[in-house]
Amino acid sequence: MRKKINAQFTIMTVVAIILTVILSMVVYYDVLRKEIMNSLKADAMVLNSPGVLDDGGIGERLEPLEGVRVTMINPDGTVCYDSSADIDAMDNHGERPEIQEAFETGEGEIIRKSDTLQKNTYYYAVAMENGRVLRVAKEAGNMWSFLLPLLPALAAMGGMLLLVCVVLAHFLTKSIIAPVEQMAEHMDDEKYQVPYKEMEPFMDTIRVQHEDIMKSSRMRQEFTANVSHELKTPLTAISGYSELIESGIAAGEDATRFAGEIHKSSQRLLMLINDILRLSELDTADGTFVTEKVDLYELAKKCVDMLQISAEKHNVTLMLSGTAGCMIQANREMIEEIMYNLCSNSIRYNVPEGRVIISVGREGNHAVLTVEDTGIGIPPEDQKRIFERFYRVDKSRSKSTGGTGLGLAIVKHAVAKHDAQIGLWSKPGEGTRIRVVFPEDK
Repeated sequence: MRKKINAQFTIMTVVAIILTVILSMVVYYDVLRKEIMNSLKADAMVLNSPGVLDDGGIGERLEPLEGVRVTMINPDGTVCYDSSADIDAMDNHGERPEIQEAFETGEGEIIRKSDTLQKNTYYYAVAMENGRVLRVAKEAGNMWSFLLPLLPALAAMGGMLLLVCVVLAHFLTKSIIAPVEQMAEHMDDEKYQVPYKEMEPFMDTIRVQHEDIMKSSRMRQEFTANVSHELKTPLTAISGYSELIESGIAAGEDATRFAGEIHKSSQRLLMLINDILRLSELDTADGTFVTEKVDLYELAKKCVDMLQISAEKHNVTLMLSGTAGCMIQANREMIEEIMYNLCSNSIRYNVPEGRVIISVGREGNHAVLTVEDTGIGIPPEDQKRIFERFYRVDKSRSKSTGGTGLGLAIVKHAVAKHDAQIGLWSKPGEGTRIRVVFPEDK
């Protein structure tokens, strides 16, 4: 960044020096042209004064002017006097612009350029009382001939200015970058005052992003640690039981029982891996997924049929209310996962002879899915965290009922993918109610 700013300052300096030199030369050369023309006008006024020139003895009476050519032209355009040329060899000057202008308006001027000689000739003509025109002329170098001798001095001056500007640019860049570097060092210090008022919104944005990155990093570390811990438990059980069977210590009914434990742990391991993979898919999805018109009631009925055996095993009654035809535009697989995980949790964390009621209906233009149970409930201090990954209110009960701790995290992600809203009501000893409100179909 420093090099880039220094380079930009240097380029700006070089451009500024070049433009300044060119502008100065143009202005100075314009002033020089005006001075030459004013000098010719002064010479013409002196020569055209009464008594200086008359009809006889012009050459004897005219005092030579240094570097100035004097010409007198008759009304018919013929030259009657020239201080630098033979008048007999000169052509008619009546068509010259400055002569015509002098005859018409009293005075005329013009600059004729010579690219081959790199010189300009300045002409000024003035009408005389006797009807003739007096013209004075002077040669001077053009802009390039004037500029070339000054180039070494201009180059030396430009080099010195460039050197000074480069040094100043270095210190200026350092003074600009230093506060930015200090901001980077105090990124976590909320009391740090930003040196530039204009950078306060930028600093606030960076701090928010920094906090989000740190939070995401902590969540990733916690997730990795939780995954390692959750995988370790069933793998340890599988390894231990299989070792007992392999060594021959367990035989007969013990071998059968150990084989059942191995199967149970492997099923738990498989469920855990599937939930982790599914959660990873939801995390990495770019927001585009296949949707279709789905009937919430039909999917809820299918979910009830699927979990009926599990409900009977836990001595829980599954109930479905609502009517068919509650349509939403959604991804069928994700909606099935939402229903399955909510109902499965309500069964596992219920009480004997408890109930789970699945309701499907509409509130205005919104489709609403409600899963309510008469289970153990969730303490208020835990309700804000139940959608976190691997968070369990009762860890011993969760593992005994086969939960992976990822079900509600999957629900949260799937609900967010559909721009839906999820709400929770729960009271220990009375049960839990979770509502999912889907957006209005457009």
